Amino acid sequence: MAFPSASGYPSLSGTYIPEIWSAKLLIKFYEATVMSKIANTEYEGEISNMGDQVNIRTVPDITINDYIKGQNLDYETPEAPNVELLIDKGKYWAFAANDVDVKQSDIPFVDKWAEDAAMQLKISIERGIFADVYSDADADNQGATAGKLSGDINLGVAGTPLVVTKDNILDILIDVGNVLDEQDVPSESRSVVLPAWMCAMLKKSDLKDASLTGDGTSVLRNGRIGMIDRLTVYMSNLLSTATDGADTVTNVFANHISALTFASQLTKNETVDNQNDFGKLNRGLQVYGYEVIKPEAMVHLYVTKG
Repeated sequence: MAFPSASGYPSLSGTYIPEIWSAKLLIKFYEATVMSKIANTEYEGEISNMGDQVNIRTVPDITINDYIKGQNLDYETPEAPNVELLIDKGKYWAFAANDVDVKQSDIPFVDKWAEDAAMQLKISIERGIFADVYSDADADNQGATAGKLSGDINLGVAGTPLVVTKDNILDILIDVGNVLDEQDVPSESRSVVLPAWMCAMLKKSDLKDASLTGDGTSVLRNGRIGMIDRLTVYMSNLLSTATDGADTVTNVFANHISALTFASQLTKNETVDNQNDFGKLNRGLQVYGYEVIKPEAMVHLYVTKG
């Protein structure tokens, strides 16, 4: 835009005064991705070279019976169904770059575009996983009567989502830990993924005791969510949302790292010659699969902002 001038005074913009293009690209902000922190990849090595399915063997529950001397023993035949991890999903990006544009450009825009595409692919994969896995939580780990032993923990249900405020958010997270405890889930390697508004409420809550977060500094001072009741808290803007009546609800989930497994069989980034023009074709592909293999180690919260 030319500098304003008085009526009748000539403007030299576009003639003697050129337009200057910045060599710096506008910084692009990306949603935080947390998949590598909350899911395990222990079966990825078994499928990296060949195959499209891993059959994961499980350990059956053996019945414990009372015993008296001289009785006939009852023998059961345990069943241990396999869990299937399928490599059945894929996402890609692709764009063309003309040699003339690359030569005449004053910035390495192809590299910048490829970096952006790779990040967008990562975000797209995580958003799709988050929109699906919460529904696989064990029946005792969701709803208005959650708790395998207690059956009286409200985690929200369709029609009556759990209303979260800064006054009850700590109680809710402690209830999540309780639900996992009642399933005998190990205390270490637990996590919960919260939307930004819940993280903000957490920081506004009565979180005065730094020991609650597992670090030596109060959350109110450093802004780090940290750990609460053995749950490592992560923030994500990729969680699934929906409309329930007049409420906007979020499907929050917590899990032990053993609950969710992820495997990527092929991650490819390449540049090839454009057969129809002077230039290069740039493309990337990721083939992957995921599965909730321990539903009892995942908790689903159906929440709305209070």
